[in-house]
Amino acid sequence: MAELQTFYRGTGRRKTSTARVYLKQGKGSITINERSLDDYFKRKTSRMIVRQPLVVTDMQSKFDIVIIVQGGGVTGQAGAVRHGIARALVDFERKTNGSAEDETGDGEGEGSPIKKSLRQAGYLTRDSREVERKKVGLHKARKGTQYSKR
Repeated sequence: MAELQTFYRGTGRRKTSTARVYLKQGKGSITINERSLDDYFKRKTSRMIVRQPLVVTDMQSKFDIVIIVQGGGVTGQAGAVRHGIARALVDFERKTNGSAEDETGDGEGEGSPIKKSLRQAGYLTRDSREVERKKVGLHKARKGTQYSKR
């Protein structure tokens, strides 16, 4: 009979991208939309962004990570994956240490070293910047026509 595998989940968002991240104990493979990390993100900077939470917490080879990411472009998806991995690591820490007092997420996480290091690095904060919509009568969101005196 197959033994029950424990998954740790996290949802990350950036611009219009959403990433659902699932961590399980393993050797460190990262799969995004059924493709490897190097195959999905061609740019070195995007791959670096995805690995940042694992590097900060020193857990590069502890988990196999399965990610489903939708929407947006390459940079937004990389940021969403980073946010999701950070949240999944906090979920892992919460479930393994059993700290029920910090389930609301509003505390600073004094007794949780993973959450504290991720918070200091800024990986748990959702980047709320979105593209501003184009306005009627303007070329872009804020760019208008050039003023002509005569």
